Amino acid sequence: MADSAQTPETVTVSILDKEYRVACSESERAGLQASARLLHERMSRIRASGTVIGIERIAVMAALNIAHELIQAKAELGRIPLQEEMLDRLKDKVQNALGEIDSPQESQP
Repeated sequence: MADSAQTPETVTVSILDKEYRVACSESERAGLQASARLLHERMSRIRASGTVIGIERIAVMAALNIAHELIQAKAELGRIPLQEEMLDRLKDKVQNALGEIDSPQESQP
């Protein structure tokens, strides 16, 4: 997590009743804390379900779930330019159609 441009500081985060010390820059601190909260919440939910036993397995399941969500989010973002391109083409078609409608009326006496 350490950013070479800033002096790292040690931040303590708590995940499933365990504390972890992580070096990070001041600019990364809020992101690190938010990430730790998310991981704690996910791991707590998995532990409470009772379907996964053992901290390591719970951590792996939480990591897999978060990674899956990240991959889905990236895939969605990848589709946005295509949707914007399609909207632009549709807009052009509508404008052309409207132009064709206006043109015959303008040429009539």
